[in-house]
Parts: sequence; C-alpha cells; structure tokens
Amino acid sequence: MKARPAVVLGSLGAMTLLIALAATVLLLAGSGRALAAAPAAAAAGSDMFTWGLAAAAASTALAALGAGFAVAKVGTAAIGALAEKPELFGRLLIFVGLAEGIAIYGLIVSILILNRLG
Repeated sequence: MKARPAVVLGSLGAMTLLIALAATVLLLAGSGRALAAAPAAAAAGSDMFTWGLAAAAASTALAALGAGFAVAKVGTAAIGALAEKPELFGRLLIFVGLAEGIAIYGLIVSILILNRLG
C-alpha cells in the first residue's frame, strides 16, 4: 500500500507559501537595517521597536501560511467540484478568493504595526 503525504499543496498554495516565506525574509532583513538606521531607539534600550518588527513579520508570515493552507484545501475541492459541474466556476472562484483574503488581512495588520512604530 502506498503512503499518502499528510498535506498536499496545489500550485496556487505553493506559490502563496513561497510569497509568505519571501515576505518574512524581507521583513526580517529589513528589521536589521532599520535597527542600524535608528541607533537612538536601539541605544535607549527600547525593545519595543524590535518587538514591533518581529510582530509585523510574524503577522505577515503566519497569515500567508494560513492562506496558503486554506487555498490548498479550498482549491483542491474547487477543482474537484469544477470537474463535476463546470457552471460552478464563479462561485468556486469566490471561495478561493476568500481564502486568499486571509493573507491580505495579515499584510494590513503588518502595515498598521509598522506605521505605529513610526
């Protein structure tokens, strides 16, 4: 008997996961540059700036990972339903779009955190 993988990502889910990882790396790389550019805040012992950057990175990363997982599950089911009834395309596209909205919410939260840091 052949073993099945626990989680199978579709091409859209894999792309969302890749974008999530790239955004996390960019935010974490930017936090090092921002700390170097703002030595007064770092020298004053303010860890709030560092925690804010970590929170922004975590919000984007976790939301994008959740969206990737949701798109993988919903997209797989949508393709199966589309094979049975092609007239459901519009409705199924809405479901996949709702799953992708999770990543947008995480990005908005990340932008709000970064604006709050100044």
